[in-house]
Amino acid sequence: MCDKTAPEEYAMSWIVLVVSGVLEAVWAAALDRSEGFSRLWPSVLFAVALVLSMGGLAYAMRELPLGTAYAVWVGIGAVLTVVYAMVTGAEPVSLVRLLLLAGIVGCVVGLKVVH
Repeated sequence: MCDKTAPEEYAMSWIVLVVSGVLEAVWAAALDRSEGFSRLWPSVLFAVALVLSMGGLAYAMRELPLGTAYAVWVGIGAVLTVVYAMVTGAEPVSLVRLLLLAGIVGCVVGLKVVH
């Protein structure tokens, strides 16, 4: 955090980054549902979520370092995408998968803590 950065701006960057990570999972799921952009509404949801997700990542990177912001964004998006796939039955659930996902979550939290 820069000396000139207000705590509110710093906190807002983290909030926007987390929301952007969630939107990454939304656009990934919508991309799958679009069936190669052949279905209109999933394709529209993909485009909107993609723009908002990237915009939020860019906003967060004004205050947060590139590596931290990108790793947190990807980690949140990846974990939520896999969880969504497991909940919908598209991917199997196993203890090993859950432990590996917990490891990613732990790393994302760790990046926030050490920053």
